[in-house]
Amino acid sequence: MFESLSDRLGGIFEGLTRRGALSEKDVSAALREVRRALIEADVALEVVRDFTEKVREKAVGAEVVKSVTPGQMVVKIVHDELVDMLGSDAEPISLHAAPPVTIMMVGLQGSGKTTTSAKIAKRLNERQKKKVLMASLDVKRPAAQEQLRQLGEQTSIDTLPVIEGQSPVEIAKRASQAAKLGGYDVVILDTAGRTHIDEPLMVEMADIKSAGSPHEILLVADALTGQDAVNLAQSFDERVGITGLVLTRIDGDGRGGAALSMRAVTGKPIKLIGTGEKLDALEDFHPNRIADRILGMGDVVSLVERAAETIDQEKAAAIAKRMQKGEFNLDDLSEQLTQMQNLGGMGGIMGMLPGIGKMKKQIEAAGIDDSIFKRQQAIISSMTRRERKSPKLLNASRKKRVATGSGTSVQEINKLLKMHRQMGDMMRKMGKGGLGGMMGGAGGGMMNKMMGGLGGKLPGLGGGMPGMGDMPDLSKMDPKELEEMTKQMGGIPGIPKLPGAGKKK
Repeated sequence: MFESLSDRLGGIFEGLTRRGALSEKDVSAALREVRRALIEADVALEVVRDFTEKVREKAVGAEVVKSVTPGQMVVKIVHDELVDMLGSDAEPISLHAAPPVTIMMVGLQGSGKTTTSAKIAKRLNERQKKKVLMASLDVKRPAAQEQLRQLGEQTSIDTLPVIEGQSPVEIAKRASQAAKLGGYDVVILDTAGRTHIDEPLMVEMADIKSAGSPHEILLVADALTGQDAVNLAQSFDERVGITGLVLTRIDGDGRGGAALSMRAVTGKPIKLIGTGEKLDALEDFHPNRIADRILGMGDVVSLVERAAETIDQEKAAAIAKRMQKGEFNLDDLSEQLTQMQNLGGMGGIMGMLPGIGKMKKQIEAAGIDDSIFKRQQAIISSMTRRERKSPKLLNASRKKRVATGSGTSVQEINKLLKMHRQMGDMMRKMGKGGLGGMMGGAGGGMMNKMMGGLGGKLPGLGGGMPGMGDMPDLSKMDPKELEEMTKQMGGIPGIPKLPGAGKKK
């Protein structure tokens, strides 16, 4: 997400921060590049104009001229304007109404409404303990109602039984009545879509809105459609009146133009973003964290929140306890690799750590990707239980057998064993396991041990991640403290700390 824009802006600001003083000409030249980068990222032209003009007004003022580090101040101004453009504060789904609260999902066909409905229902049920009823109002698309029913079974969420021949408005009324009688907290109406906006669709949405009296009307839009998603949001808002946006396939959108434009153009908040196909791949949209990611500052808070949701705490605690005793076997290594995959893989994790986003390119150039970790797990799975507990048993003949069983080579097995030894040594020194240990003071060294096991090494990670010398256990920190710490770290090359970072406006 935002990879291309982040790379472009990183290069622009790196040049600015190397200068001791900035002239108006320097700022203007940098802003021309920022403007070009935003347009290439498919941000709406009127949004680009407004954004660059606001930055220019502040960047050529006395505040920057008097700053000890003008380049850093310009970056801070851009950061603050990005946050303002994206909506300043996160706005989650509102349930402040008498139950059952009705949420109406609208959007074009193929945007992901049905899957997103199930994701939201699962999220409300697991996080807020809400009793949710889902109802499919899509009588046009074949098997649409069956799809929602199956998703309901997967997520253990109730779905409204299908009655053939009912219209969408009749289904909406029946869902509302069933939710009241069944004591549900929330009812989600999954409406039909079209391949494009047409008058019958808008009339149907208006009729459903009138019948269902939704508290929230969420437009589900595919981020990959870029400016079409922005135009779609405007059309739905004018005709139906949406209360918020959900962007899907944000993980495949390297440009991010839709996310950067939609709030500014419609004035409606982006409430959630879909980050993958799995039913738990849904995140709250935090403008300040997104701005941090775009400017290469990482997003440690979201990473820790994701870790809290995905990492098996009992397994992590058991591994940590063994490591404190100096124990770290190949089963433990396999579990660490699984945790990395659950957190989004190497690319996903590195993209959320301050100051090391650029290393993703070095990883790609070295031909290293998450498929290597899958091969490593295949190697471990091909070993006997005794071999996983005691890797020293792996002599030449055993390695050859494991290589044949896993479809790999003896050389790859040797690299894995070397990585395991180095990680084991480091884990024992750290005396901590799980995310906090992996990202603590020796975090950069840990990453290099893993790289070493893959046959490479990332420059700049020898002694630790930039700015992360004596970091506490992140998994135990309060989210507000984490957010403050992330801002203090900066992360743009040459910026140890942003002026005024972390201060409340």
